Amino acid sequence: MKKIFLAAVLFIATSASIQAQLVQFGVKAGVNFANQTGDASLEGVEFDKEGITSYHAGLVAEIKLLDRFAIQPELLYSTQGANYKTAVQDFKNELGYISIPVMAKFYLTDSFSLEVGPQASFLVSEKNDFDVENGETFEFGLNAGLGFKITKNFFVQGRYGLGLTEASKDADVKNSTVQISAGFLF
Repeated sequence: MKKIFLAAVLFIATSASIQAQLVQFGVKAGVNFANQTGDASLEGVEFDKEGITSYHAGLVAEIKLLDRFAIQPELLYSTQGANYKTAVQDFKNELGYISIPVMAKFYLTDSFSLEVGPQASFLVSEKNDFDVENGETFEFGLNAGLGFKITKNFFVQGRYGLGLTEASKDADVKNSTVQISAGFLF
């Protein structure tokens, strides 16, 4: 009976140790350099677009599948949008999303990774300097970037995200975002 109990304890301890190495959870936050691509005319009025600087923050997991390959799903709050200018007025359109990127991470070295994957985003807030709520409630996009693990737990990432679906009901624009992040895996 003692041998069975000891074997069970060793099995559970080994399984927990292996599991801890395969999946890590963490947090990340960073800065967005966002803009919107496409035609920004509305009712015949042309707009010049300029990017905005905003932020993102949320939860991250890294699931190690092979020695040099992992999947990194994330749950982020991210703000995107653009500044619009005409000859008469300027206004800012800032869209807040709950974003769910799922990145495939290819480790080129033990610390350096190439990352690519899809992202689904759900609009949860819309702040603008005019009285119109015209953001699409769902956006789909693709991300690509690089990651670097400074230590086993601390990492930095840089990524470019391009929206593949329209960000507005009234204009032919798509979100385009460069993200720079720092995070910590537990």
